[in-house]
Amino acid sequence: MDSYDDKGVKAGPPPGAGIAGLSLPGQVVAAAALAVLGLLACTHLAMVFLHAAPSNTITKQHGKAVDEWVYPEFEQNWKLFAPNPLQQNIAVQVRAEVAKPDGSRTTTGWIDLSAEDGAAIRGNLLPSHVDQNELRRAWDFFTGSHDNDNRPNGLRGQLSESYVRRIVMLRLEVYRLGGPVERIQLRSAATTVAAPPWSTEKTDTRPSYRLYPWWTVSAADLPEGVRNGRTEAEQ
Repeated sequence: MDSYDDKGVKAGPPPGAGIAGLSLPGQVVAAAALAVLGLLACTHLAMVFLHAAPSNTITKQHGKAVDEWVYPEFEQNWKLFAPNPLQQNIAVQVRAEVAKPDGSRTTTGWIDLSAEDGAAIRGNLLPSHVDQNELRRAWDFFTGSHDNDNRPNGLRGQLSESYVRRIVMLRLEVYRLGGPVERIQLRSAATTVAAPPWSTEKTDTRPSYRLYPWWTVSAADLPEGVRNGRTEAEQ
């Protein structure tokens, strides 16, 4: 039965009524949305748990499905802790071969993408998740799925290459390179973290480089909105 106030106006739902204060169709929609969100949350937690757990019957049978859910955005990494904490700063750098309007080609200098992320984070009280983790985790994924000869290890290696290429092309879009990028080459610069001032340990802090082959840029390497130096008429 509807209730009315002293002035004869129909009273609304009491404060804090939540879903119960909605109309019947509204309650059905809200309940369905909560059920879907709950199912997704439980599925995500289960997938991450299976990814981090030791090999078992489920992961042996459905390991591919687990990997496809987790990689590359939700990969778990424990290198902050013992027994193998990271002891190096690793910077990802790129240079590009650019096609000029006159038909010539030129190669840019090395662009330090990791330094750009560091500059965006430093002094920022609320740094972006993208600046903190996107390139760093993509590079971990890439190096972990390639052998010492830089060859991809199966599907994961190919997926990591595609992911890194798209990130790099997205970053290069903000540069005025004078034409479309035809090829890109990546390298990593690893610098050992210096020993603390009170330590007598001697540390070589000179960077060591690992150079990767040139990659030809294709349409598949361009995220949505990336024109790669081309005008609308040229696309």
